[in-house]
Amino acid sequence: MTFFSSEPRDKNLFREQVEQYRRTGDYSKAATLYEEAIEAEPDVKSHYWHLGLMLLLQREEEEATSTWLLGMLDGEAEQVDSWTAELLDILEQEAQYQETEADPLRAWLIRGHIREINPEDLNNLLSLIHLGISIDNFGGEELIDWGVIDLLQQPEEGLLDRDKLLQVFREILSHHPIQPSSLDFIEAALPHLQEHYDVIGILLPASLEIGYSLRQIRIATSILEMALQIDEHNLEVLRHLAAFYQYGIDYSKGIELAKKCYSLVKTLPEKIFANHLLMRGLMSAGGHWETVCSTIEEQERLLASLIAQEPTPLPQATVARLLTSGYFFPYFRDQPRENREIMNQLLERCQWHFQFLKQQFEQVKPYYHPSNGNPKPKSNVLPKRLNIGYISHCLKVHSVGWLVRWLIQHHNRERFKIHGYLVTNPEVGDPLNEWYIHEIECPRKLGGNNWEIAEQIYQDDIDILIDLDSITMDVTCEVMALKPAPIQVTWLGWDASGIPMIDYFIADPYVLPDSAQDYYREKIWRLPDTYIAVDGFEVGVPTLRRDELNIPHDAIVYFSGQKGYKRHPDTARLQMKIIKQVPNSYFLIKGFADNQSIQTFFINLAEEEGVECDRLRFLPPTPSEAVHRANLGIADVVLDTYPYNGATTTLETLWMGIPLVTRVGEQFAARNSYTMMMNVGVTEGIAWTDEEYVEWGVRLGTDSSLRQDISWRLGRSRQTAPLWNAQKFTREMENAYTQMWETYVRGLS
Repeated sequence: MTFFSSEPRDKNLFREQVEQYRRTGDYSKAATLYEEAIEAEPDVKSHYWHLGLMLLLQREEEEATSTWLLGMLDGEAEQVDSWTAELLDILEQEAQYQETEADPLRAWLIRGHIREINPEDLNNLLSLIHLGISIDNFGGEELIDWGVIDLLQQPEEGLLDRDKLLQVFREILSHHPIQPSSLDFIEAALPHLQEHYDVIGILLPASLEIGYSLRQIRIATSILEMALQIDEHNLEVLRHLAAFYQYGIDYSKGIELAKKCYSLVKTLPEKIFANHLLMRGLMSAGGHWETVCSTIEEQERLLASLIAQEPTPLPQATVARLLTSGYFFPYFRDQPRENREIMNQLLERCQWHFQFLKQQFEQVKPYYHPSNGNPKPKSNVLPKRLNIGYISHCLKVHSVGWLVRWLIQHHNRERFKIHGYLVTNPEVGDPLNEWYIHEIECPRKLGGNNWEIAEQIYQDDIDILIDLDSITMDVTCEVMALKPAPIQVTWLGWDASGIPMIDYFIADPYVLPDSAQDYYREKIWRLPDTYIAVDGFEVGVPTLRRDELNIPHDAIVYFSGQKGYKRHPDTARLQMKIIKQVPNSYFLIKGFADNQSIQTFFINLAEEEGVECDRLRFLPPTPSEAVHRANLGIADVVLDTYPYNGATTTLETLWMGIPLVTRVGEQFAARNSYTMMMNVGVTEGIAWTDEEYVEWGVRLGTDSSLRQDISWRLGRSRQTAPLWNAQKFTREMENAYTQMWETYVRGLS
């Protein structure tokens, strides 16, 4: 006797039993009951639909499809349409149940068959994408293969589930933003969403993550361009889009949008940042010096107005932008007293804001500990191991990343426990970043929440926290302002920030003049020889040849490789004077900037100084740092920039044994090359005036014996010079940390 009969009581019992098997996942028994039902009632089509579903839930996909087709064989066209609708309704209900209550993989399987039956059901496709992402079975190409983008671009028919579309919209941005089809999907989805949701609130943070963490600037730019089409006056979109353009996507657009920002903002702090953004665009492009001068003067005027006002509370984002707004003064002028005064006053104002914000934050997060710079109670005995923390967004393929690695490598792990705070989620797949993760004893990859980073540093019981970013990264500044460690130090990045909560700035006998303490808020801690040392650099295979650049083999080749920020016209003019006075000389110019504007900049200067333009060569970027170093071998002499010298570029030049001409100034940025040359034992090429800069440039270009002697001495210096002895340098840094700690604990006793 079969379980199924046509009696109403038996049918109710049948349905109860099937439902029980279905809910408990015993699909084979449920399938058996439906087989019996088909045998008893072959004309009831729903039995076929349910039997096929039970087979599908057992992963018997071919059998399920065959069962559904069998149920439709005897139908006319209208009947088949009706039956198909019934089948789809049953599958949809089961998919919803499996998705919410049971098994998303089975829900994905069911929706895949719904797609085969009705490939234009957009809501089902959206659910299928959502499930595919949740089970890690979605690659992005399905957006094209399934026709999702085409369906979104067609006039809307039926009821589009906008909530589901929004969900998938977020997930695509989060999980598959760099797929080529993802941008097309986002663009096609926007018309359906922008009137119903705050899509800019979704696009903006996603673009920042894609641009800054994934380093996909072009994709991030495209997303913000879509956001700008929705609201062309949205200041946050304008700010970030201008910044992305300035990373080399389109310098002119970056400048244009920065100008637009400035025209739209109302408050003084907003004007300061908008003007800074404009300055950044102009200096990144290079060659806009007249405009830069007026912009710098405007920035100084705006900052003076802000400093003169009584402080009033500002939003955290506004304060964060103020932190970096004095960044460009050292590139423009070598006036450290004036520049430091502005930075000290500005950062003191920002510190006031952070203290105010911290008080508000502590009302919400009472567990937050760092408070008003008060040190945690410590024993006045030197601990067995000092907890040293390094915080930076640059522990990756970056100048800071290349230089700090030697200190990390040589640290004495018996005396120091090394912690690394890698800010703003460094890029996946960055080899140098992975090296730091492996080499640092306690690495922490962190986001951009300054409160959480500061709390983590406090919980890690850090004794000395070293800031490697200075004002190049607002998040790092914010963390340092919260004083999560009893001793805080700035080293390497840019210059001292001026944050009141930082105790020391690492220098050496040369990189700052003796009078510098008069205008630095931080106590200057001078190491015995050099504030930086490395064991060397990786060198690749060169890709430049003189014959390919149409340069005679016996020519004198000068080289300058710096970003647009450092191309001061006064120094570039001196470089042209050198080229003019050295017969058969050529000038190779390389660096990140707008190709057209930087070429126009140098060509105009060459014409003014009477230098033939065909003696200039403009080089494209190289594929890697190692290749760049190898290509330095094409140069006879490297000409440094002023008032902002090279730093990593100077180290690379000296490591490759190439004579360097540098102009020494008063500020930190104007003395980097000076200290490096002193610490490698070469003084030829160190100029204290503009006239000496030209004289050294001409002499090194015309005296081959002197060049050979310098190159020989630079080669020998690899074995003897402090600049190339990172192990000795590390011991000196460790001695400094120990003395800082001893000074601190004596103050507690």
